[in-house]
Amino acid sequence: MAKLYFYYASMNAGKSTTLLQADFNYRERGMATMLWTADLDDRSDEKAIESRIGLGADAHRFAPETDLWDRIMAAHGVQSLSCVLIDEAQFLAKEQVWQLARVADGGGIPVLCYGLRTDFQGELFPGSAALLGIADALVELKAVCHCGRKASMNLRVDQSGAAVKAGAQTEIGGNDRYLALCRKHFSEALCG
Repeated sequence: MAKLYFYYASMNAGKSTTLLQADFNYRERGMATMLWTADLDDRSDEKAIESRIGLGADAHRFAPETDLWDRIMAAHGVQSLSCVLIDEAQFLAKEQVWQLARVADGGGIPVLCYGLRTDFQGELFPGSAALLGIADALVELKAVCHCGRKASMNLRVDQSGAAVKAGAQTEIGGNDRYLALCRKHFSEALCG
């Protein structure tokens, strides 16, 4: 029976790398996969999914209005899919998470979602909230804070490295804009 998985972590935990490794494992065995990522991140003209360690792959891009059930099942009708992998799953709409559950339940295709649990203020993203609520399996990937503890929070910083306390939930950036911290150091940086 196919399942809906949610692999979540703070930034810099290797989510994209883990996704690309899973994709490789399926393809190495001759199985077809379908990769997706949010259409928000336009920092790269190269690969749609890129890891910090240099791995990358092309992927379909979803917007809030993308009907993932229709798109995935249409592709499945052309070439039998063994797995669907979603990067940046925090940007999924709640309805899209339910569509992915339908892909697993009705389409019989495992769906592996990878994303952030919370934003720079410690609030759940809508896609993450839906996945935490309905995924068959939840897997936390680990990142490390500068103190050595598990990093579970994402601190947004400005150009001078100071904590950003307010702003839009989504702002694309990497190590230049975000730090993965343990809850203690996250709280100290925000309240400080």
